[in-house]
Parts: sequence; structure tokens; C-alpha cells
Amino acid sequence: MSTRPLLRVTSWLVGLLVSLLLLGGSPAFAHQSSEAYLSYRIDGADVEQRLDIALRDLDRDLALDAEGDGTLSWGEVRQRWPDIERLADDGLRFTADGSTCALLARGPAQLDTHSDGTHAVLISHWRCSAAVQQLAVDYRLFAATDAGHRGLARLVGSAGEPLVLVPGGPAQTLSAVNAGFAGFVVEGMAHIASGLDHVLFLVTLLLVAVWRRDSRGWAPRAGRRSALIETLKLVTAFTAAHSVTLGLAASGLIDPPSRWVESLIALTVLLAALDNLRPFVPGPRWAMVAVFGLVHGVGFAGPLKDLGLRGSELLLPLLGFNLGVELGQLAVVALLLPLALVLRARVAYRRWIVPGGSGAIAALATLWLAERSLALNLLP
Repeated sequence: MSTRPLLRVTSWLVGLLVSLLLLGGSPAFAHQSSEAYLSYRIDGADVEQRLDIALRDLDRDLALDAEGDGTLSWGEVRQRWPDIERLADDGLRFTADGSTCALLARGPAQLDTHSDGTHAVLISHWRCSAAVQQLAVDYRLFAATDAGHRGLARLVGSAGEPLVLVPGGPAQTLSAVNAGFAGFVVEGMAHIASGLDHVLFLVTLLLVAVWRRDSRGWAPRAGRRSALIETLKLVTAFTAAHSVTLGLAASGLIDPPSRWVESLIALTVLLAALDNLRPFVPGPRWAMVAVFGLVHGVGFAGPLKDLGLRGSELLLPLLGFNLGVELGQLAVVALLLPLALVLRARVAYRRWIVPGGSGAIAALATLWLAERSLALNLLP
């Protein structure tokens, strides 16, 4: 059977990858999804609502950067605080046991830092008609401007699971018996889909998983079984390693500076891509992947860490989110591995696809590393 159609498909995929690298390779696109953090605190008939919205999302919709210099000052944000409150009021409403509540007061304008950047913090106090048992949240923030945006909501002091809120979806209920596991599975899959650096790390591994090292560099594996076993080793090592640090970071047991983590993630992508071009990492490749996976696990933890969950309340969200991450990884494997298996011995695969793809990934990872470690702005 001719492999020319597969070569054309693979070449198209590589071309698409290069286009994404050149057109969408900004740090935000590389690793930051759009998330807002919502928490409620109930005291009898009184409800405190806290909403943390990323400044980059607000700037997109409200054009907060009045000076047009690419940075947001506290003065620019504070001047537009009434507009921010109106946007939040239009995009978020709740009812308590089916009844609306009356707004008593708003908290002062303030900012807070999360793993994905600086957020505006909007605190409001409400009075309901009777003691509150559960809340129904109608969430529509950024429904018209960002299809990938999500809200992560929790009820402070409740043993129930947090919720993943989809803008424009049906109202969801916050109570002590939430069933948000499936939402965190989806959130984990979305995190992989929006994290270009994680995806490219997997792509670099899969490109040469169908090859083996010899004295001259890389050589095609003789059988598919050998390639499948190698892929299983790589995926298992990455999964085991990042699961450990994901749990540690989400629970707050480790909390390295996000700038260091993002820089190290870029470095792992760069080293893996360079190893594709000219093998230099000693030992079995799965060992390298396990070490690098420890770094990626800390990067995965952002959405869960920012919810502030601890102990048993973290367990199901962590399991669901991690499962979603694994399903996202398997989707990448299912897309690329069959093509690599068929094309592993083809001249075009050796001369063009692997060097071209790995070279483009290495170039982008170098720019990411410079931007993240030196606080530069090299990409549009």
C-alpha cells in the first residue's frame, strides 16, 4: 500500500504545527488558559461572593490599557473599576434556594496574583430572605468573546466538590453534595489542549518513539511492537512523574515561583527537541521524560492550586483533573503515533518531517525560555 497519502497528511500536520508556532506562540497561548475563580461564603441568610477575573481577559473586553504600552498599571485598572463591576454583574448572577438576594455592599477595588497572572478581585455582600442551603449560579462571563473561558467555583467551608462553570451553560448548583468530578475531567483535557508547551513536549517524544538509538544516532525500529512498548514507557514515565508533582503543588506542599516553573517547562521542550536532532541525553529516554515530567506536573497544578482546596476536598477534583490530562495526552498519541509507525522508515520522515518539526519546536522553545526567564517580550 502506498504511503504517499500518509506523507501528505503528515506534511500538512507539520505545516499546521509550524504555523501555530509562528502565529500563536506567545507565552499566554503557550500555557495560559482563561479562568476566573469564584467563591461563596454563607453565614445564615448572608452571602459573601468573591470573583477573581484575570486582567488580561478584562483588558481584551474593556481595553483597560489606556496608555497603549502593553502593560496595565493600578491607576488604569482602578479608573475603570465601575466598568469592571458592570461586566461582572452582567456575567454572573446567583439565586439562593430559588430566590434572589439583595446587594448590601461591595468591597474595595483590589488585585491578587494567581498562577496564571494578576486578577481583579470583586467582593460583594448579599442578604437573602432566609437561611441559605444552596446556591444556583448563572455564569455568562466572556461567553461572546472567549469560548474557552471557564469559571472555577467553590463553596467555602463545604465538603462538596468545586464546579467548573461554562459561560452560557445552564445554571449550576453549589451545595455540600456537588457532583463536579466530570467537570474537572473536562477541565484537565482543556488544559492540555490550551497548553501548547505540554503538547509540543509530547510531540517531540512521539516523533522519535518509533526509532531507536544506535552508534550513529537514530535508526527505525524493526517492528511496531517495539515502538509501541517504547511509547508506553514514555507515556507511563511522564504520567507517573507529573501526577506526583501535580498533587504536591495542588495541595500547597510545594509552591515554586511560577516564573521558574514556566522557564523550566520551556527548557524541557528545548532539550527534548535538540535530542531529536542529535541524541545527547544519556541513559534510557523514559528516565529523561520522568525527570522532565516532574516539572510539567507543577505547571498543570495552577487551576487547582488557585482554588485553595486542601485535604479531602481536593481529592476528587485532583483525580478528575489528572484523568482529563491523561485523556488529552492519549488523544495526542492516538493522532500522531499511527502516522509515525507507518512512516518511520521513509526517507522524507528522516530528512524532513522529524528535523523540520523538531527544529521548529526547538526554535520556539528557545524564545519561550528567553521570554519567561528574562521577562522579555519577543513574540507578538
